[in-house]
Amino acid sequence: MLHNRPKSQQVASRKAVAEKIDNVLAGIRVPDLPYPASNLAPETISDWQPLLFSCWTEQQNERVTHVLRSEHRNWSVRQINAAYVADRIMDVFLKTSGLNSQIAQRIARLRFYLAWRMNRDGNKAFSDTLLGWLDSLQEWRGWSDSGGRSSKALPEQLDALIVAVSAGFDAGKTDVVDAFCRQWQEDSVRRNAQVGKLRQRLLDTEQGAARQRRAEQTSRALIGRALQGRKLPQHVLNFIFDHWQKLLKQAVWESGVNGETCRHGNKLLEWLVWVGDPSLSDKDRDRLYHVGEQIGDRLADVWSRVFEHPLTPNALAGIGTVMMSRLRGETPELVDALPATGSFLWNPAWLGFEAPLRADFQPFEERWFVEGEGAEEQRRYFFALLEDSAEILWTNGAGVKLGLQPWQAFCEAQSTHSLRPLVAQRTFGEVLEETVDLLAVAVEKQRKQREQAAAAAKARADALRQERESIELLRREQEAARQATLERQRQEAESTRVANEKAELERLYEEATQLAQKQVNDINLGGWIVVEAQTQEVEASRLKLAVRTNASRKLIFVDRLGLNRREFQEHELVLGIVEKRVRVLGGAAEFDETLSRVVGRIRVGRNS
Repeated sequence: MLHNRPKSQQVASRKAVAEKIDNVLAGIRVPDLPYPASNLAPETISDWQPLLFSCWTEQQNERVTHVLRSEHRNWSVRQINAAYVADRIMDVFLKTSGLNSQIAQRIARLRFYLAWRMNRDGNKAFSDTLLGWLDSLQEWRGWSDSGGRSSKALPEQLDALIVAVSAGFDAGKTDVVDAFCRQWQEDSVRRNAQVGKLRQRLLDTEQGAARQRRAEQTSRALIGRALQGRKLPQHVLNFIFDHWQKLLKQAVWESGVNGETCRHGNKLLEWLVWVGDPSLSDKDRDRLYHVGEQIGDRLADVWSRVFEHPLTPNALAGIGTVMMSRLRGETPELVDALPATGSFLWNPAWLGFEAPLRADFQPFEERWFVEGEGAEEQRRYFFALLEDSAEILWTNGAGVKLGLQPWQAFCEAQSTHSLRPLVAQRTFGEVLEETVDLLAVAVEKQRKQREQAAAAAKARADALRQERESIELLRREQEAARQATLERQRQEAESTRVANEKAELERLYEEATQLAQKQVNDINLGGWIVVEAQTQEVEASRLKLAVRTNASRKLIFVDRLGLNRREFQEHELVLGIVEKRVRVLGGAAEFDETLSRVVGRIRVGRNS
């Protein structure tokens, strides 16, 4: 029996699954699927409805993702994810539904329809009507392709499914498919009620037949045991097979082998064998007379306990003839009690028959079992154990009898695994819930991975930016240091140059001063000098040395008329000559040239 969860729990669970489906369709990314390189504009996305419709009408078993991969078109991310989710759900359903592989394969082809609807409607593709119908398919878990009339009903209904889904594709709506699902379930309710009645009638019939078989086989076993290896008169054998076997069978049917009537009947059977076999009865003639007097009445008495009509005199006539012959000491003609041809079959095991304990077989009742593999697989339903015969009553899903199997043979088949329990079945709703939960976990994991990757990329970008900034800062610092070094070197070079120039100027100045000093020293009384004017409007004045005082080192110059007097300290005159404010006239040309060159270099050095 299927375990059904409370309806409120199913509704809550399916609502949660519905929310997850939309998240999966939007967020999952599966390697090796033909996702677009970038988001596509709606008008550029390829229409896949004709392609999926064609795959459905051709009843292809290929995955939707394989179909998309083989068609080089512009598929959107949602289309590819819808195809993947439909494939994933149906692949799990194929493996775990417990349905016959032929039926599961035909149902799994709905992947084309579900992918199409999920792309359009998201989680609404799995309507309550559709899910209810898919869950109800578990009632067909015992279907096998036996070739009988009952096995053809399901394939015919699935042929109608092809028409309904095709109409849904063509109309672009789910109304036709939902109507098909509702009609299927209404038919299922009526069919299950009919199957229940058929099975109950079958059980009543088979229980009665099992009781009859036990009575038949037990009576045969009692007779076979009594007659085995004996030779008896034909009249005795005729009575046993024609009349007494019937009595034993009825006695076992009514009260069992241990019932009083059966025990009396079996005892009289032994008397008949003892009387008819001279090798047994000739040894005790007194007992033979005693038995001969009572056996007729005893047979009639036991017969009357079992049957309403009396045992006819003709039936006992043969027994009377044999008894008279035996009492006269004659040996009647004897024949083999059991036919040599084996036409009378009996099994002594029925004499010690015990029904299996209920605790042993009850766990197997109302369960499905599988025999064979692949295309040869046959499923059968352990409907009941017939305790009167220790036989299993096998039926199919429609309540039709498939056969009987002894309990011991069933146990041996189980031990050799030639007959095995059908694996636990899972409804489509359970498959859907588990698959979507797993995909939702994958989506969440991918989301976190993308966030981590984005954070890592940002961290790498920040680190790269900081590294570049550090490199740039280092470069600027190095450039600044280089410029500072160059500036320092330039300043040092400039300082050196200035110092050198200063030293050179000082040397030149000293040289010019010495030359000027020599020139001043060489001026004699009456020697002329020219004092340059301070402005351009005034002409230079020519003066001649009038007085030189060695003590005060003063020189006094006058003009030609001796009127304008001008005094110079010796060092002032030397400085004036060096600075070109004063020229000494009458000196050698070489001296003047040397002094001019020295003074010129001094001026150049000062100007620079």
